[in-house]
Amino acid sequence: MPADERFAVRRDRARASVPRPLAAAPAPSGVPLPDGPALRGRLATGARRPEKPRSSGRGGSGSRTPRSGRGGGPRRTYERARRAWDRPLTAYYVILGSSLLITVLGLVMVYSASMIKALDISKPATYFFGKQFLAAVIGGALMLLAARMPVKLHRALAYPILMVTVFLMVLVQVPGIGMSVNGNQNWLYLGGPFQLQPSEFGKLALILWGADLLARKQDKRLLTQWKHMLVPLVPVAFMLLGLIMLGGDMGTAIILTAILFGLLWLAGAPTRLFAGVLGAAAAIAFLLIRTSPNRMSRLACMGVSEPDPEGGCWQAAHGIYALASGGWFGSGLGASVEKWGQLPEPHTDFIFAITGEELGLAGTLSVLALFAALGYAGIRVAGRTEDPFVRFAAGGVTTWITAQAVINIGAVLGLLPIAGVPLPLFSYGGSALLPTMFAVGLMIAFAREDPAAKAALAMRKPGVRWKTMRRRVKKRPSGER
Repeated sequence: MPADERFAVRRDRARASVPRPLAAAPAPSGVPLPDGPALRGRLATGARRPEKPRSSGRGGSGSRTPRSGRGGGPRRTYERARRAWDRPLTAYYVILGSSLLITVLGLVMVYSASMIKALDISKPATYFFGKQFLAAVIGGALMLLAARMPVKLHRALAYPILMVTVFLMVLVQVPGIGMSVNGNQNWLYLGGPFQLQPSEFGKLALILWGADLLARKQDKRLLTQWKHMLVPLVPVAFMLLGLIMLGGDMGTAIILTAILFGLLWLAGAPTRLFAGVLGAAAAIAFLLIRTSPNRMSRLACMGVSEPDPEGGCWQAAHGIYALASGGWFGSGLGASVEKWGQLPEPHTDFIFAITGEELGLAGTLSVLALFAALGYAGIRVAGRTEDPFVRFAAGGVTTWITAQAVINIGAVLGLLPIAGVPLPLFSYGGSALLPTMFAVGLMIAFAREDPAAKAALAMRKPGVRWKTMRRRVKKRPSGER
């Protein structure tokens, strides 16, 4: 037999002796199978090659999942916004951001609204702005201090703040020491151009002391009895109201009453008890308004569109004129007409009217949105905490800022009588700005005390983040590979 024939016979025998693969999977179309020893080993053992899911083209019913990063429509946008709002640090950022924006915008509007008033009294155009800026710097330091203080220290300061405030409010009524401004005997002279209104600090004192009192009684399960709920909270609040009303400042008394009702509501006062206290306060307020011609005239100016021939309701009417002339986007920053002597108190009680005239409806709605965000964040802090002191204090501060903003803006719009209260964080007045910024720092501290917020803030520290990002490898015995 020739050599080539013998070689062909041996080749055929060798091929016949190799076992065939068991149910080898066919290669996907268009994808060549690699050759080599590894492939021959897999085919010899009969292992199947994992198949990848194939999409059925555009519009088909393949198993590909849609990407969540793009598209989705309004529902997906709403879900993203809801998840972002539910993050642990949302309340912290909203309180800090909205309060700072209100303060900065207030500084701008104080400068714009007070220039003509300062020149009219032979002062530099930046006279009121300089004083407000100094108060904002001191208030910022107080806000930072309050935000860094632990809750226990806030509770420890409740009684000292209350006693100092009561002492100063009594000192105001001493002849020769207290000062009268616009008919209200509620000021202390500090020297130079600086004055102090202790009643503004009475709001903060009532909140801290009342929150500490109610928290201790709740820990002892005493708030189920009406006498423990009312005493001594209501008598101390009435004492503060009496000292304020001795000076004739009914606007501050209304805010203090709103804070008292907010604390009672958070403490779970029964409807009958709450209605009884509310009815008594309304009767006292009606008596005080009825016996004062000045307060009756303010009540009669609600909803007026023009002043009467004798000059009554002048401020209320020109506040409406300022808002009406602003239009959608205002006449421009600094271009107000009403601040040229037509509108009294353009940089204090009626600064919202100048804002509407110069920044228009867009500016006023922005201010309202910032106050709404601040109020909602305060409610969230009060609702998510398990500490009763934090709940009462955060609810009291939220009631204070929200009620005062509503009363001020309602008076400018002609929906409420003019109460003479400033717009929180916005109007001119250092005595009002300092305790308000401290109260905002109080809410920031409460937002930071949330366990989830604490964990999120701890993760943001560089050292902690580096430790958590490192992969932890268990040590193996020596000699083991």
